[in-house]
Amino acid sequence: MRAITVRDREAGLTGLTPEDVPRPHAAENDVIVRVHAAGFTRGELDWPATWTDRAGRDRTPSVPGHEVSGVVTELGYGTTGLTVGQRVFGPTDWTRDGSLAEYVAVEARNLAPLPADVDHTVAAALPISGLTAWQGLFDHARLTTGQTVLIHGAAGGVGSIAVQLAHEAGARVIGTGRSADRDTVLGLGAHAFLDLEADRWEDTGQVDVVFDVIGGDILDRSAALVRSGGTLVSIAHQPTVRPDGGQALFFVVEPDRTRLADLARRLRDGRLRVRVGAVRPLAEAAAAFTSRERVPGRTIIRVAED
Repeated sequence: MRAITVRDREAGLTGLTPEDVPRPHAAENDVIVRVHAAGFTRGELDWPATWTDRAGRDRTPSVPGHEVSGVVTELGYGTTGLTVGQRVFGPTDWTRDGSLAEYVAVEARNLAPLPADVDHTVAAALPISGLTAWQGLFDHARLTTGQTVLIHGAAGGVGSIAVQLAHEAGARVIGTGRSADRDTVLGLGAHAFLDLEADRWEDTGQVDVVFDVIGGDILDRSAALVRSGGTLVSIAHQPTVRPDGGQALFFVVEPDRTRLADLARRLRDGRLRVRVGAVRPLAEAAAAFTSRERVPGRTIIRVAED
């Protein structure tokens, strides 16, 4: 099959190479998915799991991309809940070959059924961003109706979904970003927008939850915005500054079939929008990884047509 691979950690993005590799085999509880669309994260080549397996052994050449939407073609021994020919989507395992390929082996528990009226390119942009947004807001920060949440990077993949979920939950939402993102963020349901470069942070008042996707100084400064009993949650790195009387935490997204199915229903019903920007073929995946062009929305790789 055709895939995008990396072999040399020192080469970085220049080491992304399209090549022919063997098709994956379905291990116990796996399914093989014929990839129709794939999502990727630009920082993947910095992740240790891209280069080593769970036991710390070198696993190159490895295939990046950890969001998939496609069709089940094979079931491994013991697999339940899915059938051959079924449309599915979800995250792939961090320490196994990913979705920038014509076929990928995935643990069945990672995947949820995809409604027939949801396009694969849209579905491929949802798994990691959607699960991250939900888990950060509700599983970790325990956001509830009537609370106020400040969401950094509110026009991005995770942030844009977090804004919509928090708004639907009845929270007051403050989104942050660049000045050019203001209309987009307010259009997603935010009640207010904070320009990180021009606006005074102090004018926002204190909030119950800060959801950070940026890290660094932005994360450190955010601790002062959290009222006593509130939560500062980040997906960038472990916070080094804790809010007075509150908690600060870092988390990595976990697979969740039930929640994925719920997000797919919201997508199908028009209650959730996923911002897809460029859609490029597999042959251009390496170029998409290395592009510095700022695209409004996720770049998705289309591998096969419906």
